[in-house]
Amino acid sequence: MSIVILARHGRTEANATGLLAGRTPGVRLDERGRDQARAAADRLAGLPLATVVTSPLERCRETARLLVGDRGLRVRPDKRLTECDYGEWTAQKLSELARKPLWKVVQGQPSAARFPGGESLPEVSARAIAAIRDRDTAVAAEHGDGAVWLAVSHGDVIKAVLADALGMHLDQFQRIVVDPASLSVVRYTSGRTFVLTMNSTSGSLEHLRPAPRGHSRGRHRPRADAALGGGTGTGEHTS
Repeated sequence: MSIVILARHGRTEANATGLLAGRTPGVRLDERGRDQARAAADRLAGLPLATVVTSPLERCRETARLLVGDRGLRVRPDKRLTECDYGEWTAQKLSELARKPLWKVVQGQPSAARFPGGESLPEVSARAIAAIRDRDTAVAAEHGDGAVWLAVSHGDVIKAVLADALGMHLDQFQRIVVDPASLSVVRYTSGRTFVLTMNSTSGSLEHLRPAPRGHSRGRHRPRADAALGGGTGTGEHTS
């Protein structure tokens, strides 16, 4: 049972100018995006990370490097976390795409949306969820209960993972907002998935630091159970 921090890449010029970058090569963070990533890195200060994985696209790899800083961690690419293949929509203006009939499907029934010459949103969702769940299982097995790890990806990809964690149908995932360089936190357990925070852009996450191995955390209440009445708050545990 480990914890994953889902980080969206910082802002790019494509974001700022309203272009759908997709998998266009060479899209990097702009100055604002680098500042956002550095601010997110400050929020992770003091929090040990078991591993770091990222979409292989430049804007995510750059964000991951800024988030990791001088920790000496290897950043591992996972192609399943890459951006949606928007096909013919790639590098087009969002204002123009919004006039196409498919736009309404993407907004209202994402499960039926396939981009011309590209992926369907269910395909994106399936590969992203598998990537996160597979890695989380591996992290828990290697690093133990409560280990924290980081995954850097794209807005729609993270929204799909969060929708799954919330038990939402993909058709509802447009209700979720994932801003540039935001951090969302999910804890997987054998019983259910807990969403600890979403689209967070301020505040330290050091409270997620795992307890030392052998230390009892919440032994009177299995961590796969929800706390009736709301519990004591993140970072506090019964003993």
